[in-house]
This record gives sequence, structure tokens and C-alpha cells, in this order.
Amino acid sequence: MINEISLLQNKRFFQKKDKFDRKNFFSPLVLIPLVLVFISSILIKSVQIEFLQSDFLNHLFTGLFGYFLAILISYIPIERIRKYLIPFYFCSLISLLLIYFFGLSIYGAQRWLSLGIFSFQPSEVAKLSTILILALVLEKKSISSIKDLLFPFFIVVVPWLLIFFQPDLGTSLVLIVLTFVMLYWSKMPIEWILILGFCLLTSVFYFVSPNLLIFWIPFMGYLAYRSSQNKISFSIFTLALHSLVVKLTPIMWEFGLKDYQKDRLILFLDPNRDPLGGGYHLIQSKIAIGSGGLFGTGLLNGKLTNLQFIPEQHTDFIFSALGEELGFLGCILVLFLFFILISQLVKISKNARTNFESLIVIGIASTFLFQIIINLFMTIGLGPVTGIPLPFMSYGRTSLLINFICIGLALSTLNRSRSLRNK
Repeated sequence: MINEISLLQNKRFFQKKDKFDRKNFFSPLVLIPLVLVFISSILIKSVQIEFLQSDFLNHLFTGLFGYFLAILISYIPIERIRKYLIPFYFCSLISLLLIYFFGLSIYGAQRWLSLGIFSFQPSEVAKLSTILILALVLEKKSISSIKDLLFPFFIVVVPWLLIFFQPDLGTSLVLIVLTFVMLYWSKMPIEWILILGFCLLTSVFYFVSPNLLIFWIPFMGYLAYRSSQNKISFSIFTLALHSLVVKLTPIMWEFGLKDYQKDRLILFLDPNRDPLGGGYHLIQSKIAIGSGGLFGTGLLNGKLTNLQFIPEQHTDFIFSALGEELGFLGCILVLFLFFILISQLVKISKNARTNFESLIVIGIASTFLFQIIINLFMTIGLGPVTGIPLPFMSYGRTSLLINFICIGLALSTLNRSRSLRNK
């Protein structure tokens, strides 16, 4: 029955191709990312004011290519990619493994693979492959017991470990968040999400106030007891899980994180403790954003941006250039565009034709939203520097292309839901 419906929808989809042409090219779903690319290209030009040394053309042309790539993908029914998902997932794992042997090391992190004429970042590809394979697994799987969680967690843990030890703390956090959101979207009880998510708080309590763990871990066991039919077994599992987190936290801190990552996680609370070292980025970023005031200094006229006071500002700290040159109003405009984009993605996910498509789009939406929030908090000093880029604005060709591919998948889902309504 599903195959018959799929064939019928594919037929109707291509019969209405001409009608979708105009809608796809001028859909807010692709126009908003393109506008963000144009804005950030100018900001990148301002950061690297000398034309010959600037990456703004690379960013602009990659964004334009990504725009047309998204349009092309939007005409491909998502159901057709099912048979390629498992090979794609394993290829992404292989690329992550190859980093440890042939990866390029930049600023102490080994995250890139070179293919001669170009290099790419496998962790960005792994984000997309994880979303797709999780959607495939969770589509028909009801999460009602601990056993139901084992396989979804396994397919996420493998890329997570490979990414975490590159080291790439930011992307590993993205994988955790998108997994929780997709599990919630597949009807997993919210209490279970909290029990798993609160493992992070357990780690924090270990450093901040270990005595709290005496009350915290039993509370997690009580929450598990109240939220499961297998009360005893799930409570024991929860107590064991959080106890294991307590044991692993000092090991991960000691051997899993580099010294600069430890500094970033600590110094955001008081960057002035090391103003010329680990706190430098946060201090200069806040000064740049604050100096922009309400209207900003004007595009290409940011003094801190032009003088490159913030190292690698065109990547993770592009928002600070936005704040300085376009001011508070410019920041609000960009955040409003992001709000529309995320709202559109959530709406598409709710109206998707199948659970598979719905899970893919909500995974994409959660990835974008988490990156936006963390990057914003990072640049204004409310969170640690984690190396998470701002979608469509931070320079990075692999990230930008993957983001546009995600937009293409969402637009494909939108087209197929429209074709179903018009049937």
C-alpha cells in the first residue's frame, strides 16, 4: 500500500513540476538562507579587508551553488533516497576514521580531509547522515522500553565518539541535541528525554558541588520510577547511567578535552581572568557588538572588524562583525530571518506526508536552532566558545553546502505535502 501511494505521489509530483518551479525558486525556505549568505559575504569582506586575501567570494559562490543545489534536490522525492542512506552513513563513518590517519590539523584540531583540489569537513557530513539514518530507524519504531533505545543510541554514539576525540566539542553537542529532539518527535516520553539530557547536569554537579549528587541521582531514579511501566528495571538503569556519568566525567575531562577546550568551558564565566589567552575572543567579541550601538558603524566600516581584533572572526564569530557594523537593529533583522526559517521547518515537519520525512525535517530544524542559540550565546559572552558555526553566515564551504542540502530536503518534503493536499 505504501509503495502504491509513493508511486502515485511521485507521478503527480512530476506532473506538476512546472507549477513548483516558481514556488521553489522564490520560497522563503531558500531565499532566507541566500539573503543570509549575501549579508555574511559582505561581513567577511570587512573582516578580510584586502581583496586578495578575502574569502567572501568563496562564501558567496558556494552559497549560490548551494541555492541551486537545494532547488535541484527539492524535485527529488525523499522516498527515493532510502536505499542510499545506509551506504551514506557508513561512508561518513569511514571519512571520520580517515581523519585520524590522513586528516589536516588546524589550530590543534584534526577535522579536515584533503582530496587534492579541495578539502572538506567529515563531521558536517556526519550530522546529515545521522539525521537521515535516525529518521529511517525511528520511522516505525515505538520507543516504549530501554531495549528500544539501544539501536538508535548505538548509531549515534559511533559518529559521536569519532567527532568528540578529533576534538570537536561543538559538533558532538549538536549530535546529542538532534538525537533527543528526534526521539521526542517520535513519541518518546518527555521524562525519558529529561533523564538522558540531565546527564549533562550530573557532570556539572560533579565539578560544582559533588555533595548535590547524593540527592540528585536518587531523584533521577524516582523520575524513572514514575515514568515507566517497568518501574524497577528502568529505575535501576537510570541510577546506573548517572553513576556511570559521574565515574566517566573526570576521565573525559582529563583525556577527552584539550587544554584550550577546558579553558573555554571555564573562562566564559570570567574571561578577564585570562584576557590575552582563553578569554580574549569573548572580551573582544563583546566589545565589537557593544560598539555597534543601535544602528552600527555601517558595512565595511567596523574598526575592530577591519583591524582583525578577533582572530578568525569570519568563521565562528561572524555575529560580532554583524553587531558592530549593523548594530542592534541589524542583529534583530538577522534573528528574525532565522526565526522565520525555523518556523517554516517546524511547520513543514508537522504537515509532512510520512513520519520519515517529518523526522528528517525536525532533525534539520533542531540542528539549525541549536547552532544559532549556542553561537549567539558564545559571541555575547553567555556561553563558552565551543566552535559551533552560525548557519549560512559563518565561513565554511562544507558546512554551507550541507546546510543547503538540508534546505533542499525540507523543500522536497514541502512539495510532496502540497501535492498530497492538491490530490
